[in-house]
Amino acid sequence: MLNSHPIQYFAPLYSYLNSAEAGIEVNALYLSDVSTRGAKDADFGREVKWDIDLVEGYPAVFLGERAHLRVPGGFWSLIAPEIWRELRSRRYDVLWLHGHNYAANLIALAAAKSIGMPVLMRGETHLALPRTGAKAVVRRPLIGALYATCDRLLAIGSANAAFYRAMGVPDHKLFLVPYTVDNQRFMKAAEFTPVQKMEARQQYGIRIGVPAILYAAKFSRRKRPFDLLYAAQRLKRESCFDFTLVMAGSGELEGELRTFCVENHIDNVVFPGFINQSSLPSLYAASDVFVLPSESEPWGLAVNEAMCAGLPIVAAKEIGCVPDLVEHGANGYTPAAGDVDGLVSALRILLGDEGARRRMGQASLIRISRWSYRECLEGICAALASLGYATTVQPDHCSRVA
Repeated sequence: MLNSHPIQYFAPLYSYLNSAEAGIEVNALYLSDVSTRGAKDADFGREVKWDIDLVEGYPAVFLGERAHLRVPGGFWSLIAPEIWRELRSRRYDVLWLHGHNYAANLIALAAAKSIGMPVLMRGETHLALPRTGAKAVVRRPLIGALYATCDRLLAIGSANAAFYRAMGVPDHKLFLVPYTVDNQRFMKAAEFTPVQKMEARQQYGIRIGVPAILYAAKFSRRKRPFDLLYAAQRLKRESCFDFTLVMAGSGELEGELRTFCVENHIDNVVFPGFINQSSLPSLYAASDVFVLPSESEPWGLAVNEAMCAGLPIVAAKEIGCVPDLVEHGANGYTPAAGDVDGLVSALRILLGDEGARRRMGQASLIRISRWSYRECLEGICAALASLGYATTVQPDHCSRVA
């Protein structure tokens, strides 16, 4: 795998694949060590260093001395000519690229093709993500040509698969490798007794005995956190529901969000701040409903995490994960991005019916248990088998994208 830097969602998957007795040796080639050395994240508005081991359980190579200086940003931020020699060393059989956002990815693609190495491509985009101007005009021919050079495309979900098809990728090149989190870790860490849940609520400043609505994401305009505050303000005015809104995260809008609550006397909102990876499961376990009102969201892995804690989900229907993970009325609700009325209606139902919260939370657990690293393994093995590589795992029929 070639990746920009160790990513908290991908590293556990690489470790799982490397130890899954599938006859696969996974090697990660990283262009930067920014996530392990710590650096300022522009969206979080603060320095971020994840508190879980991101290079455990699989071989990892940081490419060149500049890996300790590079910071992922625009297309030209990661060039890394070292990738050419590394891939042409013939130490690897297959290259797995994550997207094409960096120049280094295209260098890697060219290096692999120069020695006949098969290339797998896995990206995040889908057709609902807006593109305007020149990008919209040239997108289909350029992206289609790029995908034509890849031997297999790994879809993270149905919306992503639809994008590949729209770019001209034939079905025989498409395999499902779903976007996942470490389900086992999140599920186990969120198994709280009533006493533990009460203690977690006290830790995060959440009142005991009332439902807790959780937002856990960056405070950026794309995530639309103000929509949730507007909805909470209206629900509070109705005086029918007593609840706490937990706004976990940080980012450019934090000051505005806090000021809005003060100026509008919304006193049932708490801001626990940035929550690192090891503490996230306890935050989910302390909550009752998860909300992600984003627009232009490629996937939304926080939804996976919240489902592992057995929470009902309210997520904007345009979010990439929604077609696969959130069924309206079954394990949550899917109003349109920007539809505050829809948010209010969904939360009104969930706040007023504890039984519905429990049923939908259980439905979330069942659904996410089938969207796991095991399905990733089967998809990878199916893609490799189609290229003539033998693995010890027999891929399930679901490895092919419907």
